[in-house]
Amino acid sequence: MTSGNIAGRMSIESLSIIVPVYNSEESLPILVDLLAELLPTLVRKFEVILVNDASRDGSATVIERAAEERAWVVGIHLMRNFGQHNALLAGIRNARFETIVTMDDDLQNPPAEVLRLLAKLEEGFDVVYGFPRHESHGLWRDLASRITKLTLQKAMGVEVAARVSSFRAFRSNVREAFADYSGSYVSIDVLLSWGTTRFAAIPVNNPPRALGKSNYTAKMLFLHAVNMVTGFSIMPLQLASMLGFFFALFGFSLLIYVLLRYLLHGETVAGFPFLASTVAIFSGVQLFSLGIIGEYLARMHFRLLDKPTYIIRAVNKKAPSK
Repeated sequence: MTSGNIAGRMSIESLSIIVPVYNSEESLPILVDLLAELLPTLVRKFEVILVNDASRDGSATVIERAAEERAWVVGIHLMRNFGQHNALLAGIRNARFETIVTMDDDLQNPPAEVLRLLAKLEEGFDVVYGFPRHESHGLWRDLASRITKLTLQKAMGVEVAARVSSFRAFRSNVREAFADYSGSYVSIDVLLSWGTTRFAAIPVNNPPRALGKSNYTAKMLFLHAVNMVTGFSIMPLQLASMLGFFFALFGFSLLIYVLLRYLLHGETVAGFPFLASTVAIFSGVQLFSLGIIGEYLARMHFRLLDKPTYIIRAVNKKAPSK
């Protein structure tokens, strides 16, 4: 079945494409041209929202030119770099149409695959992810990505979380679940799970990056995982509680051992190394637990400061012709 036949059978009539942009002046014009060819064949009404996350290259100029030349392109420029998910949230809240698709700016999310996401969405799902058929970014990057997805699976509470990606399609009414969210730490995938449990994921082509280099490092993925798990779940606190319970049992067992040895053999456990090792273990667990509690307190502190999720500097949109 051809893509034209599939598009003709879909009930989706309007579409908002959201692209967070950071240092992509080379790939962005190509992406806009590809979308210009594709979107008129899919839906009657569409828009492409390019969210400039304080790029340091010429991306802002590319966005301004695209918005001036094409009435369906909207450019949103943020005051500073807030991060990919914060930029996505800005675009999602400004989207006008019934279905939203988010994709990267590096051409690794082929626009031609949007049709397959929409077709899967038509089967009754609210959110559909397109995960790469083959993905390899190096040992540490892949390891950090797996840790992030496992963390996300705990935070979201859905099986498909292990296959999340930045290439996703969802119904715009899902965003009502996080319309009032104002925290500075954002995970779009967790926020989507607040509104629905009807998720799906399909394999899509993921060509190697041809222009520029990735802005995501293993360190950034790890920090994102920490922000997700401490910002959207209580799993670390539960871990601290279990560790406390386990080592309380361990300490109680040591006490019984010492007492039995004294009662049965008339001698105590001798040696400074035994005592020092025990104190070190318990001190480490206490500091680890305090660190977890400190992370939560820090997030509560920032929430009380009311740190903005994003701030829009300017919006580029071609004025309608009279």
